[in-house]
Amino acid sequence: MSGSATARWTTGKRGVLLRSVLSVAAGFLVFAGFPPRPLWFLAPLGIALLTLILTGAGGAAPRLRAGFGYAYLAGLGLLVPLLPWIGVFVGALPWLALAAVESLFIGLFGTLAVLVSRLRWAPLWIAACWSLTEWLRASVPFGGFPWGRLAFGQSEGWFLPLASIGGSPLLSFAVALTGAGLASVAVTVRARASGAANWARPLAGGLVAALAATVASLALWPTLPDMDSGDRTITVAAIQGSVPKLGLDFNDQRKRVLDNHVNRTLELADDVASGAAPQPELVVWPENASDIDPLRNADAGADISRASEAIGAPILVGAVLVNADRTTTNSVIVWDGNSGPQERHDKKIIQPFGEYLPYRGFFRHFSSYADRAGNFVPGDGDGVVHANGIAVGVATCYEVAFDRAFEQSVRSGAELLAVPTNNATFGDTEMTYQQLAMSKVRAVEHGRAVVVAATSGVSAIIGPDGSTVQQTPLFVPAALVSQVPLSTGTTLASRLGPIPEVLLCLAAVAAVAFAVVQRRRTDRTPISSSTEKAPAVAGREDPHGIGDRFRAERGTERTDSGDHSDV
Repeated sequence: MSGSATARWTTGKRGVLLRSVLSVAAGFLVFAGFPPRPLWFLAPLGIALLTLILTGAGGAAPRLRAGFGYAYLAGLGLLVPLLPWIGVFVGALPWLALAAVESLFIGLFGTLAVLVSRLRWAPLWIAACWSLTEWLRASVPFGGFPWGRLAFGQSEGWFLPLASIGGSPLLSFAVALTGAGLASVAVTVRARASGAANWARPLAGGLVAALAATVASLALWPTLPDMDSGDRTITVAAIQGSVPKLGLDFNDQRKRVLDNHVNRTLELADDVASGAAPQPELVVWPENASDIDPLRNADAGADISRASEAIGAPILVGAVLVNADRTTTNSVIVWDGNSGPQERHDKKIIQPFGEYLPYRGFFRHFSSYADRAGNFVPGDGDGVVHANGIAVGVATCYEVAFDRAFEQSVRSGAELLAVPTNNATFGDTEMTYQQLAMSKVRAVEHGRAVVVAATSGVSAIIGPDGSTVQQTPLFVPAALVSQVPLSTGTTLASRLGPIPEVLLCLAAVAAVAFAVVQRRRTDRTPISSSTEKAPAVAGREDPHGIGDRFRAERGTERTDSGDHSDV
């Protein structure tokens, strides 16, 4: 394409349209890297493309509000295809509304990225701004919604070992830094091809940013624990009983759901008796395996005791318990056939608009399903239950998306992690694979084996290195039995807890504050003076930036808020 043709497509309304389409494509690239697709490497490419758009690599940098708009479109490109499971049985409105609201945080990233793109080492600050907005999205409103964090698309990628150092925040940062670094390299190469003289140091800086996470993560791979590590090993079983039907009404036949899990456990007991399967020391049932309160219903309790006695091991039973005030708790109970119910974990991070409905009177105007939201209340405790002498950290379904769930249980002595989950309400969607990926990240983050037990799939046993030891198909009754290591050691990520994320967020805030001050000083500089000194300033004060490096090559310097062709 000739220079004049390029100019026509990067300015005016055509430029806005082109950048808008590319922004959506950038978000979709990030989505395409999420499981079940093994295309994790697309995420840094998506971030690179978005960074190029936000830093004006194809022309003048956008204004702040245009940066918000382009990044918001990228958010829709990511979240709309990522979250259709939200509305599979309740209609498109909740799905699209959630995607629209969560994309606001990615839009904020766009504004911040435009601000910090003129600083030294811009890729570093751009990646830190992504970390800041991910933290915000995982925190507010209603406790946050972490789905779609860059880390959760990396369960099969070579960045995964970084989770053992700084948890999912560092893993997300690594993806964002790699993408921003790739953008910096692309801009520098183009500037060099156009005759720019000062390119060696910027190219080196971009390469360092693009490759740092890869080099660090590959160096960490040999240090990850495997299935032969740990203090000792035990045999654990995960039961997937399946459900009579999918959807919100799956538990209309609650007794059949319970019977499915009892019967599949009895079948496993027969296999153990015949020598076809090893004797488990612990059995994990999924969330909602017994939506009949077994503490109030003697028949349900007797069925669970019968299954535990037959298998010769305690069972972690996912159950819905009715409280005295008629609220409910989503609980995991240690049930021993000889002794009955023991310790329990009451789900602490409960799902808004599912397990409870904030502002019920308001939201019932938007969906006929609003009044079907539960009346659950959060529990407390440290997330650890003890069964057969084993300390098990429990994160029930939605909880596994939140860093703090397993952080607390591992610090409280958990040797093994369990994720009882019920995906029957989300049908045949990618949700179950997205959640499985989170469990793999948690395994590496804390150096623990993880047992995922799902009502309708996918259930899995995951090694402490994030590898899948066993996995079930969807929608079939199944039992997984495997030896897993128990560990009492802690990874650096477990010891540091939220500190890496706090540091990344503080770095982003500091960079934004500095950029704002610098921007105000630039706005007070006379245009003629700023224009005369533009190439020298860009080469001297921004050797590792992105947008200004390209503008310096073109012999121009931005003296106002950006491209007037942008909104």
